[in-house]
Amino acid sequence: MFRNLVEGVEAAGCPLQHVNYVSGTKWYGNHIGPIKTPSREDDPRAMPPNPYYNYEDYVISRVKEGAEWSWSSVRPNPVCGFSTGNAMNLTMTLAVYASICKELGLPLRFPGSKLAYNALLEVTDASLLADTMVWCSTEPVCANTSFNVSNGDVFRWSEVWPKIAAWFGLQTATPQRFSMAQFMAPLEGTWQAMQRKHGLKAIPYKDVATWAFGDWVFAQEEDWFSSVTRMRNTGFHGMCIDSYEMFEKQFLMLQRNKIIP
Repeated sequence: MFRNLVEGVEAAGCPLQHVNYVSGTKWYGNHIGPIKTPSREDDPRAMPPNPYYNYEDYVISRVKEGAEWSWSSVRPNPVCGFSTGNAMNLTMTLAVYASICKELGLPLRFPGSKLAYNALLEVTDASLLADTMVWCSTEPVCANTSFNVSNGDVFRWSEVWPKIAAWFGLQTATPQRFSMAQFMAPLEGTWQAMQRKHGLKAIPYKDVATWAFGDWVFAQEEDWFSSVTRMRNTGFHGMCIDSYEMFEKQFLMLQRNKIIP
């Protein structure tokens, strides 16, 4: 698909100047198991197959063959933003989980292990990711390489989770590992009743949260973060976001847009 897109645009007579694409920390093999931290862009590849390796091999070969465009890629950790129908949006999953807990009179339990609750991690604001993509596409110093992207801070859920609970007016309780896909997916009727009760937008339940993605994120029991020095050295200095404050702003946006109560 990636090759077809690039070559289709070229065939249509639209000259390309730069090709930027999003990969992620799957490039380092975190879908296989724990990875070293901080991850760096020149770390060795993990066991294939991996579509991100195919993308990179393709753009490198095209440039070597004389393509008139340059390329860059960005590797964010979990992306958080205001959107529905996105299979990997952590903010939506957190917001809907907390909203349902509140409706049912439950505390906001962290759905992973105590190890995951205390591991270091990072996330990426979707707006920040967009800014880095524009930067990489327009700054010559970024040509023909890859860059890690994150908010620029690291945190533990044990530090942020109580703040998230407080924002929703909830108490916390001892972390209890459970499958969100198993226990949250059947609560579609509860969510539909909440939509009617609170006058929320009638967005299908399957489009407001991705429980399987939540299961994967909250199951990470070892540190999970990347070095963003390479990006900063290009002159981009936007990676200075407090991740809890990001969640807070995005929850408020979802609330104001009648996505959550």
